[in-house]
Amino acid sequence: MLKASLCLLTAGTLHGLSVEAVPRRIILLRHAEKANSHALCKTGLRRSIALRHHYLGRNALNPSLLEGQVPGGIVAITLHTIETAGQTAFSWGLPINTYAAMPGENGMIKPSVANSATQEAASDVLGNSRWHDRIVLMFWEHHHIASPHLERQYAGEKVTLRQLLNIEHLENVPQAWEHNYDYFWVIDYDPDQSKIPIRFQMVKQTYPSPFDNLPHNGWGEDLPKDYPSSCLR
Repeated sequence: MLKASLCLLTAGTLHGLSVEAVPRRIILLRHAEKANSHALCKTGLRRSIALRHHYLGRNALNPSLLEGQVPGGIVAITLHTIETAGQTAFSWGLPINTYAAMPGENGMIKPSVANSATQEAASDVLGNSRWHDRIVLMFWEHHHIASPHLERQYAGEKVTLRQLLNIEHLENVPQAWEHNYDYFWVIDYDPDQSKIPIRFQMVKQTYPSPFDNLPHNGWGEDLPKDYPSSCLR
């Protein structure tokens, strides 16, 4: 498992997770729609632009999630997540801190590799003093955000962000990330008190023109009938 970072910058790994190194907010989202094992489809690329333009980028039209703050860090795991985060990172002039889990020859990522990358990323996000009391953006692979199957398969260790970021301790946190590309999970902490979050919100992405035709379905609902055939489900 490689740990790399765009712009040749890596996030410092801190194994002693002191309470003094807890972000104020984590904005967690799945990568955008994909064409294959390594690239986004055209719809996914448009979503990456929409995310920058409307929610997460510099001068975003709806800056409520960022509360007027510059992100402390931008974190990703796979090629899909890096591509999704790219527009946002570029707008801020920030690197993408990448905990790389790359597909093998069969196009699949070994679960053990993704587990290790997710564990390392969560350790850094809850332990990097540079991100204390700041907002961190995490672009991730959906099974390693939340998956009952994965958690049962690796019983005895924490392998999903639902576990590793301690959001499982809160009420109304879904057991799994559903068939959705159009939601944020917003996790708030009291950074001077605890690594157990104090609030969890699910925020649906809604866009004005020209992004209003991006796929949008309610949480847990099937993808829309007009979901582009050029994108994998």
